[in-house]
This record gives sequence, structure tokens and C-alpha cells, in this order.
Amino acid sequence: MASPTARSALLFVVIIALFVVIGAILGEVVFNSALAGLIIALGLSLAINLVSYFWCDRFVLWANKAKVVSDSEAPRLAKIVHELAPQFGLVAPRIAIIPTQTPNAFATGRNEKRAVVAATEGILRLLDDRELRGVIAHELAHVKDRDILLMTLAATLAGAISYAAQIVIFSQLLGGRRSNVNPIILIVAAIGAPIGAMLIQLAISRSRESHADEVGARTIRDPLSLADALGKLEAGNARRPLTTGSPASSSLYIVNPFRGSSFANLFSTHPPIAKRIAALREMAANHDYVVSVRSPSFAPSAPSWQRGA
Repeated sequence: MASPTARSALLFVVIIALFVVIGAILGEVVFNSALAGLIIALGLSLAINLVSYFWCDRFVLWANKAKVVSDSEAPRLAKIVHELAPQFGLVAPRIAIIPTQTPNAFATGRNEKRAVVAATEGILRLLDDRELRGVIAHELAHVKDRDILLMTLAATLAGAISYAAQIVIFSQLLGGRRSNVNPIILIVAAIGAPIGAMLIQLAISRSRESHADEVGARTIRDPLSLADALGKLEAGNARRPLTTGSPASSSLYIVNPFRGSSFANLFSTHPPIAKRIAALREMAANHDYVVSVRSPSFAPSAPSWQRGA
């Protein structure tokens, strides 16, 4: 079976292929040149990518009303982040608090230096320290593997495909220049490409979530801490789903915070919670976990900031 990283790479290649196809269709329909369409689609994608790359962390924090805080303002969260970050080979990222009682957490930032681990007020109330360690380990695994950048690029390409497809559809419906390609085929392709791109984007998100579960659990050598946390978070988010914000940001969170929509359940950004918990419990039962990076022990010594050094 292919690894999550290999699956993500394959899916990313497919979404790029869709981008090439829809760009060529756009060029053929609008400019009578597939190359022109590819250049325009590429330029659009590049512009969105640059914005996403340099400002994604600021936008995500603003959109989710997350406030970056000092260690003294959230000492429990800061302590766990500072303890676990060296185990992932990371400098401790900034921390942020989201003012909602919905229990959840996410990481954002294009690289280690820009990373932020955000936790809701609700998750700090709901989970004990061991369970919270499991959640933070999952988020640090995202930072370590630069999953946020990967998922941002996938979302950007999916968005560019959608924009190009809309131009093709409106051009045909409004009686624009007729190409040599059957208009029905063009419209079907223009409708199918964005749907395919969205499904691939969601598949990448699900793959990276599963991989972060595994990497986080292996690194801290405690799969059951995350398994127990996921059970509580699933129940907590079902009782108190987010009522503000956009479902487009659901892939950021460790569990989907938006509930009550069959459409959202159909196009899920996360693997089923039951499946994630089962995988973690199987890992624990088989003792199938090792320290994957620097830390020699499960309980690292207190960091210098905590010892007052």
C-alpha cells in the first residue's frame, strides 16, 4: 500500500493535470489557442499562490478570530508546545487562542518560522494534559511536514480550475467564439474538472490528516492520547458546532467543526473519526510506534523558559 506522502504526491500530480486540461480548454474556447489559456491560468494560479504563501497565516488567524498570545497568557498550552516541539525537530511555534467553546485546534503557517498552533477555549477546558499533548503532537506533525503549504497549494489550484471553468461555461452560454470542440463536451469538461479538483483536494486533506495522526502518535509514543482526545472532540463538536466562520476552513481543524449539513458530510475534509481512532488503537495494541526524531524519552525535561534559565 502506498504511503500517505506518496498518495498525496500522486493526487497533486492529478490536480495539476486537471489544471493543464482546463487551461487548454479555456485557451481553445476564448483565444483559439490552448497555449494562451495555459499561460493565463498559470498566471492566475501563480498570483493566488503568492498571496496564499506569504499571507495565509494572517488570513487564517483573522478568519477564525484567533489571537496570538504570549506564553504567560496561555501557560498550559505554551508548556505543552515548548515541550513537544523539540521532539519534532522544530523551534516552538507561536500560540493562539480562538474565543469559542467549540473544542478544536489547528496549525497554520507556510513554514516553521511562520507557524502558529491555535487552540479554542473549549478544547483547553475539555481535554486533560495527556489528551491535549496528543492533539498538539498532531498539529506539530502538520508543521513538520509543511502540510499547510501543501493543502494551500492544492486549494489554490482547485480554485484556479474553478475560475477557468466558469469562464468556459459563460463563454459558451453567452454565445462567445465557437471552437472546433463540441460545446456539450466543453461544458461537461468545464463542470467536471472543478468537481474533480475539489474531490482531489479533499482527498489530499484526508491523507495528510491520517499521516499527521500517525506521525504525532509515533513521535510522542502515545497513540492512545490522541485516540481518547478525538473521541471527546467528535462528541464535543457534535454538541457545539461552530456557527461562525466559513466551512472552507474546516480542513484546518483537527476535527470538522461544522456539522448539520449532508453536503459537508459527503465532501469531508477528514477521514471518519472512528477509522482514525481504530488506527491509533491498533498502533497502541501492537506497540507499533517509535520515536521518529530527536527526543530520547516520552517525557522531556522542562524547557529553559519554564526553568527560568
